[in-house]
Amino acid sequence: MARGPSGRFVIEVDPILKRDLHAALAADGLTLKDWFLQHASEYLAERRQLTLPGIIRYPAADEEPSLRVAESAPRIPSPRNPQP
Repeated sequence: MARGPSGRFVIEVDPILKRDLHAALAADGLTLKDWFLQHASEYLAERRQLTLPGIIRYPAADEEPSLRVAESAPRIPSPRNPQP
């Protein structure tokens, strides 16, 4: 795909996928542009976050909490309560 200085993306997709995506988005009251901008912004924000092992990432106010993130973090004893 060519990369130019304009603000446009041109991609080729299966016509059935395009039709189904537009129909689903319209049913949700979204445009393809709205949906793409939302997901592209979220993707880039996630890539910017620090992802070291043992670091718990707390979800933003509008995100669903993830039990997998909390379960995967190791328990670190505190000076007040040394037993995990």
